[in-house]
Amino acid sequence: MTTSSQLTDEAVLDDLGRRLARTRLERNLTQAELGNEAGVGLATVQRLEGGQPARLTSLVRVLRVLGQLEALELLVPEPTPSPIERLKLQGRQRQRAAHPRSADEPTADARPWAWGDEHGDDA
Repeated sequence: MTTSSQLTDEAVLDDLGRRLARTRLERNLTQAELGNEAGVGLATVQRLEGGQPARLTSLVRVLRVLGQLEALELLVPEPTPSPIERLKLQGRQRQRAAHPRSADEPTADARPWAWGDEHGDDA
């Protein structure tokens, strides 16, 4: 079954429970073993697989043991920044390429510093 917004909450939970049970069986785990490894009770695993309400922390623990915790990234993806936020994050971008200086060419830092009145100007 494909999960869609037209399904009832009960149908979504039932489908999720079937998927969890199938994944558990593919990993060759009993409900008791899964509950033990996840740190939840057998009844909690049975509730999850039966499509009954359970605590979100229990679902996270079970998904971690089943190697499916990364799937939560698809459930609620990280929001992408708006175009204005992306511009702010980019900062200033270079507009021009710099002219490479040769080793012989003196730079402003290479000249000795002077007050400007050392050129014989006696004002």
